[in-house]
Amino acid sequence: MSITRLSIIIPAYNEGNTIHLILNKVKEVALINGIQKEMIIVNDHSTDHTEQAIADYRAANPELDIQYFKHEINKGKGAALHTGIQQATGEYLIIQDADLEYDPAEYNDLLKPVVNGFADVVYGSRFMGANPHRILFFWHTIGNRWLTFATNMFANLNLTDMETCYKLFNTEMVQGLKLQEKRFGFEPEVTLKIARIPKIRIYEVGISYYGRTYEEGKKIGWKDGFRAIWCILKYGMLANYR
Repeated sequence: MSITRLSIIIPAYNEGNTIHLILNKVKEVALINGIQKEMIIVNDHSTDHTEQAIADYRAANPELDIQYFKHEINKGKGAALHTGIQQATGEYLIIQDADLEYDPAEYNDLLKPVVNGFADVVYGSRFMGANPHRILFFWHTIGNRWLTFATNMFANLNLTDMETCYKLFNTEMVQGLKLQEKRFGFEPEVTLKIARIPKIRIYEVGISYYGRTYEEGKKIGWKDGFRAIWCILKYGMLANYR
């Protein structure tokens, strides 16, 4: 498939102080093959000045294709992604958190397997390659690897980082999924469901990771880990949840 536009889905919750920084990074990226960028920001009912910060940024950068949507109540990151995915018009879409943990300069690394005709889906792994990775939480790493292992077992995959933010999807394929998880259960659900598509071609590339501490704004916690376990069992074992 020829790619002319990449939709960049950006869920945002209380990122008013930093969202302009990640938007600047996305703005600076020149995509391979002249691919254009469509930024889709979904404000999940932030209680800070996120909406004003986005409005100011759009006004200062009228040349950018920035689509803005907001939830009237806080629904969760997964729900924000559902909204963004359904609004995407590019042939492919990628998920970009509004924080500064992932580097948009690496979009082209994920696009190359698609542009070269090999992949339908590309995951960016924080556990592969020689790019820099901030050293943080031991138990988060153990939990991530266990959740990835369990997802691989049900999906018959060999991913190294199922929980990664950087997931590049064929838009038509992911829009065709019936996604239900409204919080961080999105990650195992979308992985298990996308893996069921016949003849799907899933690739993985190494990416860098500039992780945040909780003091710096990290939001995922142990409750989300338990929800992810439930989602793996729910969507991995029970056929009626496809």
